[in-house]
Amino acid sequence: MTADATASQQSEQASEHSGSSWERGSTVRVVPPVRPRKLAKVPYVELADGRLQGVVSSGSDESRVYVSSIEAGTHDYSCGTNNNRPCGGLSAGPCKHIKALVNEAVLQYGADRVARYLRVEAAPDDRDGADLMARLRGGLRRAAGEMVFSRFLRHLSYLELPGGTAPLPEMHWFPATGAVG
Repeated sequence: MTADATASQQSEQASEHSGSSWERGSTVRVVPPVRPRKLAKVPYVELADGRLQGVVSSGSDESRVYVSSIEAGTHDYSCGTNNNRPCGGLSAGPCKHIKALVNEAVLQYGADRVARYLRVEAAPDDRDGADLMARLRGGLRRAAGEMVFSRFLRHLSYLELPGGTAPLPEMHWFPATGAVG
């Protein structure tokens, strides 16, 4: 290995450990995904509002997305398009969108964390979403997905912003930490 390659590798390792400037200055801890995931099928997944919820792409129409969720504790589930049309796959149980959501949540947060959040007994050998899905006992219960879809769109808008250290006016409510990146 050349000296330049070694220096570059050491620089990358140092930046991995120190985090980027926005991570160091943030008051919210940034949690990296447990395992890398592809964002094409489930571009947005979150554990929020007492639910595992997110946005899942349609398998048949690339311009359609579904807002899917599973409520913590009751494990009741819901799935519908972003304009509140119910998912046609919910007739006999959770649809493929909900299964994809659980699989991606396990990749993002880990099986243990997702199981704890949903308040489901997880076995030590549970490693993927199918294992967790087998333990959920809820039924169909329509839940509004407007807020989830709205947060997803907001998330997309932040991805379009150029990198920088200037404050964002809409985030003025974050406390100042004195750390400048």
